[in-house]
Amino acid sequence: MNALPAETAVFLLLFARVGGVLMMLPVFSDESVPAQIRLLIALGMALGLWGLLGPKIPVSAQNALVSTLIAEIMVGLAIGAIVRIMFMAAVMAGALISLNIGLSSALVFDPSQGGQVPLLSKFIAVAAAVVCLSLGVHHLWIGAIVKSYDMFPVGGLPPAADFAQLAIHTVTHAMALALSLAAPLLVYGIVFNAALGLMARLAPAIQIFFIAQPLNLLLGLAILATLFGTILAAFSTEMANFMQAGWS
Repeated sequence: MNALPAETAVFLLLFARVGGVLMMLPVFSDESVPAQIRLLIALGMALGLWGLLGPKIPVSAQNALVSTLIAEIMVGLAIGAIVRIMFMAAVMAGALISLNIGLSSALVFDPSQGGQVPLLSKFIAVAAAVVCLSLGVHHLWIGAIVKSYDMFPVGGLPPAADFAQLAIHTVTHAMALALSLAAPLLVYGIVFNAALGLMARLAPAIQIFFIAQPLNLLLGLAILATLFGTILAAFSTEMANFMQAGWS
């Protein structure tokens, strides 16, 4: 392995980190995208960044190729995981919205999450990905790869404790963002269920909750349709701010 030409070793090291990031990034890592396409995307991106990032790979890293490749893959996976955790705010917001308007039992298989998820959660996640791509937020994801070579030079692993703290901070940020995105529907759910509870006390012989379920769906979907654009715009803005703050 150490006898490989310098250009080949540089490309392999670059491909290891780029491929690791793309394995975790939203949209690019979706299992609905064929593996061959994802491999070609990673190869094309590594080739496109070769001229820019190749000089940042030292000769010492090329000499210890196997251990450096493993380190680069781990760094790439860690960076991609941070971005993916932040993107999960859209999925969590969709789950909260589904719960409050009575659609939590309407499930659909999501290969990117490896299981059944609420229908609205999948819909909002896909819409958020489309909005991020249309607004160029994915350019910031790619920019994070370039910036990572200044923050985490090739040839060594970054401190695990720092990545763990960053992951905890990102999870907290993502959960707070999900709550803020779903806040209008959370307020609606509290008010609607409180009103149903009051009506059930006034007319205990009537099954108010079963009768009012179609109204809950109608009002909830109407509110979601009204606020859907604002929710997606707020998510894409927050994602861009998160990337610009420390990863681009």
